[in-house]
Amino acid sequence: MPALLSCRWRVLALGLALALLAQAAASADPTSFARVIKDVQPKMVKIYGAGGYKGLEPYQSGFLISGEGHILTVWSYVLDTDVVTVVLDDGRKFNAKLVGADPRLEIAVLKINAADLPHFDLAHAAVAEEGAKVLAFSNLFGVAVGEEHTSVLHGIVAAKSRLEARRGAFDTPYTGSVYIVDAVVNNPGAAGGALTNHKGELLGILGKELRDARNNTWLNYAIPAAELLNSVDDIRAGKTVRTDNPQVRKPKDAMSLSLLGLVLVPNVLERTPPFVDEVRPGSPAAAAGVKADDLILFVGDHLTQSCKAFQTELEMIDRADSVPLTLMRDRELIQATIKVPPEN
Repeated sequence: MPALLSCRWRVLALGLALALLAQAAASADPTSFARVIKDVQPKMVKIYGAGGYKGLEPYQSGFLISGEGHILTVWSYVLDTDVVTVVLDDGRKFNAKLVGADPRLEIAVLKINAADLPHFDLAHAAVAEEGAKVLAFSNLFGVAVGEEHTSVLHGIVAAKSRLEARRGAFDTPYTGSVYIVDAVVNNPGAAGGALTNHKGELLGILGKELRDARNNTWLNYAIPAAELLNSVDDIRAGKTVRTDNPQVRKPKDAMSLSLLGLVLVPNVLERTPPFVDEVRPGSPAAAAGVKADDLILFVGDHLTQSCKAFQTELEMIDRADSVPLTLMRDRELIQATIKVPPEN
């Protein structure tokens, strides 16, 4: 009997030791969800800005793409304010500056004054195939306002598709490749979050809310990082925003709204979006196809976020030159070039 008990204790001790070893191995496994989530959370940020109008949410998600505080997020009304607050995973809060945006991809890059931050490297992002396990990190439902972690959802890549094949069903200017995700990532505040694989490697950015106009179903998707890289590099290089340069002089005979034949909506706020209120009949703008209610996004490659910014851009263009515009009309991106006839 003593020998039998001794044998049982040995078996029990061996089983306990194996269980402890398995637990240790799991905790050391770089692909375990707990380890991946712990590594990714410090790269995520919560973004708070404009909102409240007609029930619009004042928050969204983003993630760090440089150690110097560059943040990738979606381009939306949330950023249409002078004060955009970014909250890091450790609870630190910063006022963010908009570096630039690309409405064609519906992305924006923000910058906070910080250093040595954990971040994703867009240039070394991963690629996923259909059926791959993924994690979606986001400021889901706006519950993370301090040092709380962002929300995490587990799912798979249900399909890889192009949104242009879904035109007429989904209302978006983006027509490139997407990951269709089998997880509910289309929620208020989730836009701008990060989609990673099971190793925590960045796959893409969670897209804005999209609803099928035919059956009211929502599309859960992410834009692959490879689709974003060139645009983000251009934004960070300053190619989509005008930098103030005192050495640049305004032309003597500058362009103006009256010359173009445009009337914008009343500039009642500091950053009233440059919507076209009226196009004068027979004007250069009418000849170029500009219409009332068009939203002016770009003059050339310079982003115009307000009526004031648009008029400032016009003041830098000589009357003899053409005015290339990127407009948004019913969620479609329209290119128009306005040419003012020479004076007699």
